[in-house]
Amino acid sequence: MSPATKQRNDGAFARAAWVVLGCLAVPLWLTVLILVLLLFTLETVALYVLVWLWWIGPRQRRTLFVYSDSPIWKEYLERTIIPRLPSHSVVLNWSRRRQWGRLKLSSLLFRRFAGNYEFNPIAVVFERFRLAKAYRFWQPFRDLKHGNPEALSHLEEEFWRHLAGGRS
Repeated sequence: MSPATKQRNDGAFARAAWVVLGCLAVPLWLTVLILVLLLFTLETVALYVLVWLWWIGPRQRRTLFVYSDSPIWKEYLERTIIPRLPSHSVVLNWSRRRQWGRLKLSSLLFRRFAGNYEFNPIAVVFERFRLAKAYRFWQPFRDLKHGNPEALSHLEEEFWRHLAGGRS
């Protein structure tokens, strides 16, 4: 057998071995994927049950509001939004997140329902036996910074309407 033929055969054997290993690993990866999705779903359902049966209390809805010490929105939020929130709302400051506590329900709710993008500032409204509704203020504040206040006023209007009892 010539060296070129041997090298070709070795390459074909290596590719075939990787294909076989890949096929054998598919059930393992599918099992891991299904397990992760199941755990994610169970955690979300457990959080909703806690919110609906305990955290909301006797009220119909409760708000989780998270903001930070950013000079873009801190003063505005502390002057116009936070004072108007219902008294039973939970307000967290992202800049002080080390003080939240990892297993505190409000921080668990933030991590689950705020997502990984445009999560600060955010208001998450929880209503009994309904899915949570997130109001993301990041983009409207960015628009305001660039001279477009309409997006922020529209979002605020929608948010206050929801808190007043109108579902958006």
